Amino acid sequence: MFKIKLAIFCGLFLSLGANLASAAGGPKLLGEYKDWVAYYYDDPRGMVCYIASTPKKDEGKYTRRGDIYVVVTHRPAERSYDVVNFVAGYNYKNGSPVEVKIGTTTINDIFTEGDKAWTLNGTIDKELVDAMKRGQRMIVKGVSDKGTATKDTYSLNGFMSAYRAINAKCKR
Repeated sequence: MFKIKLAIFCGLFLSLGANLASAAGGPKLLGEYKDWVAYYYDDPRGMVCYIASTPKKDEGKYTRRGDIYVVVTHRPAERSYDVVNFVAGYNYKNGSPVEVKIGTTTINDIFTEGDKAWTLNGTIDKELVDAMKRGQRMIVKGVSDKGTATKDTYSLNGFMSAYRAINAKCKR
């Protein structure tokens, strides 16, 4: 779990840059919930709460890959909830599809920029989070800018407990 916490904390710190750097004291741990961790921090625009996890298994014919994780974020001051963000550990190929599969639910309305991927809108985020609540595992498939196909398998064990923690902290 320490490796997961460290990778998520460091990865988010680097990817969010100025927001976290200006946050008083940086992110604070709400708790560890099996394969998920929950954090919050105070942003100049208000409190931000998020949960994150790293894959249990990452597959692909690559020689090197950076940090891989998924984050679900609440920003109550902006009335923004359940925003899902995937970080691939490589830059995505322009225009390449990203597919997320949880049980019988498949979501591919996803756009990419650099090493990150997001759903196209809040309705799809809600559908994805609802599937995460019910699921046991999540598979994310993508293609790197070098054409390497990847498949990352996340455990959803602990997702609901971590999700409840950020809902309570951010008063959702």
